[in-house]
Amino acid sequence: MSSINTISIDKLARLIGTPKCPVLIDVQTDEDFAADPRLIPGSIRRPWSTASIWAQDFKSQSAVVICQQGLKLSHGVAAWLRHAGVPADSLEGGALAWAQAGLPMVPEAKVPPRDEHGRTVWVTRSRPKIDRIACPWLIRRFVDPAAVFLFVPTSEVPGVADRFRATPFDIEGEGVFWSHRGEMCTFDTMVEEFGLATEPLLRLATIVRGADTARLDLAPEAPGLLAASLGLSRMYSDDLTQLEAGMDLYDAFYRWCRDAVDETHNWPAKKSGV
Repeated sequence: MSSINTISIDKLARLIGTPKCPVLIDVQTDEDFAADPRLIPGSIRRPWSTASIWAQDFKSQSAVVICQQGLKLSHGVAAWLRHAGVPADSLEGGALAWAQAGLPMVPEAKVPPRDEHGRTVWVTRSRPKIDRIACPWLIRRFVDPAAVFLFVPTSEVPGVADRFRATPFDIEGEGVFWSHRGEMCTFDTMVEEFGLATEPLLRLATIVRGADTARLDLAPEAPGLLAASLGLSRMYSDDLTQLEAGMDLYDAFYRWCRDAVDETHNWPAKKSGV
């Protein structure tokens, strides 16, 4: 049972990937982090020594603070956050316990450089359908909740990437890392490279791949995702508005993949004796 102002790794694992996940703040020392430079999915790095200054940045949110072992640094920073009016807990056992439990972690080296506001910035083709909604969902839920996505004409993606220091994705081109690989789509690439190959996300990746590459036989749910995605693209002329609607769509598919694959709908119920 968790003590006061702490959260267990099991409970946090259930929150990650959902809209209800608190902001996750990694305050490990540089030395401790260098020993295992991976992040709990969705977490951001902040220096513990200046918590009294940046704590104000997280008002109106709840937070979980992560240090190496869940001791003085995370408890001290969580206390500063609470002083600033931010509900905050310390992760029991810290990043070390999380890693020892075999839970997914994102290699920091794979996360693109952040802008002056601490956000990753991505660019892709306008008028998204499937992969270009699925990938932003994955990034915001498991890599960088504050990620920025720029949708521009296909021909302008390389130039925008260069001028605005944005990371291109789901587009063909020399040196584009985040894209299709063979029969795998960009969502598959991100799940693999970000260390997120859990059973639910691999199941979702198969559905996305089937819908995105016209191989609807890969998963029974693929035609449904394709239909919903094309419907959203007709409902919204603004790509960012469509992305926000798509976040709910992928939240629902993810929760089905994680929690409801064995559930059936049996209404109307059979009459007794029939």
